[in-house]
Amino acid sequence: MSQIPALDVVLFGATGDLVMRKLVPALYHLHQDGVLSPDVRIIGVARSALTRDGFRERMHSQASAFLGSAYDEATWQTFAERIDYRSADATQPDSFKGLAELIGKSARPCVYYLSTAPQLFTPTCRNLADAGLITPESRVILEKPLGTDLASNKAINDEVGQYFGEKQIFRIDHYLGKEPVQNLLALRFGNVLLEPLWRGQWVRDVQITVAEQLGVESRGEFYEKTGAMRDMVQNHLLQLLCITAMEPPASLEPDAVRDEKLKVLRALKPITGAAVANNTVRGQYRAGAVGGQPVKGYLEESGIAADSSMETFVAIKAEIGSWRWAGVPFYLRTGKRMQEKLAEIVINFKPIPHCIFDTCYVGRPVNRLVIQMQPDETVHLHLLAKQPGNTMRLGEVALDMDFSETFKTRQLEAYERLLMDAMLGNLTLFVRRDEQEAAWRWVEPIINAWAESGEKPKSYTAGTWGPAASSALLGRNGHAWHEEI
Repeated sequence: MSQIPALDVVLFGATGDLVMRKLVPALYHLHQDGVLSPDVRIIGVARSALTRDGFRERMHSQASAFLGSAYDEATWQTFAERIDYRSADATQPDSFKGLAELIGKSARPCVYYLSTAPQLFTPTCRNLADAGLITPESRVILEKPLGTDLASNKAINDEVGQYFGEKQIFRIDHYLGKEPVQNLLALRFGNVLLEPLWRGQWVRDVQITVAEQLGVESRGEFYEKTGAMRDMVQNHLLQLLCITAMEPPASLEPDAVRDEKLKVLRALKPITGAAVANNTVRGQYRAGAVGGQPVKGYLEESGIAADSSMETFVAIKAEIGSWRWAGVPFYLRTGKRMQEKLAEIVINFKPIPHCIFDTCYVGRPVNRLVIQMQPDETVHLHLLAKQPGNTMRLGEVALDMDFSETFKTRQLEAYERLLMDAMLGNLTLFVRRDEQEAAWRWVEPIINAWAESGEKPKSYTAGTWGPAASSALLGRNGHAWHEEI
């Protein structure tokens, strides 16, 4: 791996959950692996009036818990030497003076990670500019959500774009940093075996699922303004769809890859009017049990209106209007309080045209490629093989691709890879502005149609796989979700 040269990583919202749970552990691993040069500094910025030692102690008490067995006291002590802290409030320009004094007039590049509410993006960027802390070598990483619709998304990007050029803006989607997603590109474009089959002639359907066992937790007020469509489909699921369906890029240069993803988004057939009711399902969880533990329904959660119509589950049948994918349904599904924590892409291949064996799996896709991102990062290719014995009976077998066992190295966590790429200035795994806008253009008519219909989301019991209508959505085509096969 390339070593990160001297620079400053500035984490805004440094006392928040994302920084402690994901970013600090990711930076610790990069330090532990020797990826960070000795001159890389990590600067936390938040409103809390903490000293440098106080911030280090908070990081130690919170972030170390997320490191698990990777935590090593001696390594942590050397890692902590990189860490500094300054208090600043985005609404108070004068509070950035301390940060400006710390960074000084150094020619070192700065990577600013805005792990804050989107309404603070613009004042933060303005204050950095006014303090003289933005240079042509500076970069800014933006966490989602970037807006609640196309108009607000454009407004945020316009405002940030006043201070940073497009090549300096890194819009993060952590699913793109996951190892199986990277291996999907390698499997598709590095092997002649799969590429000829990766098209409508041989693929029956594609299923993309991101399921969570958690509810809204303490994010009720946020979720009431967002919902599953804005929180998950507009970004994570559509990005996974792009990676799955894109044409081979001319190279792995950032814009070559992102150009092909944009083509997929533009080729998505619009879902409008009556088609919304036929091709989408909204759900909202009610009280039930998850993992054997009773849980409240969505309407009983803190910060949720008693008559809320916000969805916690979405299923969509999407189609791509292209020669490669004409006629192939792409089923997208996400939800909270589901039966399992699961993130996977399933490619169901068409059955053989004629069965010569006594045991046939009529109407059932036995050949399928399952790329799993959660709970484990694996790739399984399901095939048929002869069962032991003196009869020609077939049974399913799975070829498991265990990359960590094969390559004997620790897999990078998503945020490790993305932070490293941002520090190296590599935009390949980050979302370009026109991609975001194309995604919003596709989901916005669906959101508007739901609002205009006035229909409540379909109820589903916590701890299940969502509303029955979700299964019916596939059943109309003679298909079924992966776990139902």
